[in-house]
Amino acid sequence: MSTAALARFDDLPAIDLDELVATSGLLTRVDRKYVLSTVEATMLTDLAPAGTRVLEIDGHRTLGYTTRYLDTEDLLTYHLAAHRRRRRFKVRSRRYDLGGESYLEVKTRAQDHTVKTRLEGDHLWHDRMDSAGRQFVTEALVASSIDADVVPDLAPTLDIRYDRTTLHLADDGTRVTVDRALRWERPDGLRLERPDLVVVETKSPGRASSLDRVLWSLGHRPRRMSKYATGLAALDPALPANRWARTLRDHVRP
Repeated sequence: MSTAALARFDDLPAIDLDELVATSGLLTRVDRKYVLSTVEATMLTDLAPAGTRVLEIDGHRTLGYTTRYLDTEDLLTYHLAAHRRRRRFKVRSRRYDLGGESYLEVKTRAQDHTVKTRLEGDHLWHDRMDSAGRQFVTEALVASSIDADVVPDLAPTLDIRYDRTTLHLADDGTRVTVDRALRWERPDGLRLERPDLVVVETKSPGRASSLDRVLWSLGHRPRRMSKYATGLAALDPALPANRWARTLRDHVRP
């Protein structure tokens, strides 16, 4: 996103992390993703409803994230998503550049809702989870009626790096994330960078937010885009990517 666009986010009032979590923590939510060009993304501050605020932490409104996804050798979690299995999951270790905090996260999907649970700390040791991490992931999967036998086999398969700005919509409490400067890298060093793309995601309790409706009116429809799965498919064309074929073709693959 351009420097001018970032400056427009600076014009919005701020919200701190405690208030954001209290008003729109949304660990159980409906996610809708949009893939925009950096030019198209400059309009977001104009489209957002009055009273929209931007997350600010220690004076920073753009926060860097590095996320390491864990999967089995045969990419079970990828294939569960690719074939739209009713119960599917992702496991990832996320580090925040500002402050260096890390969390182990599990996202499970059932019907149309995503549930995210997290454990504070870096729980990877020599590319495997420590005992606390394995227990946490096991309990999260069991709670969602997902077979946890694969937990010991999970290992890093993809790193994703991006910069994020987070908005809070005043009219309905929806959280909106704006991710840019995306970079994917496999353990073997194969890398893809797309600095010209912006991924906008609305996270709401259920119904579409006011920003969703405005984006729809301008012809932007929600896209099937998992950063993890889409990135893997872009780096390995042999993987089945039918669910993300259009997004890959139109936006991600160079």
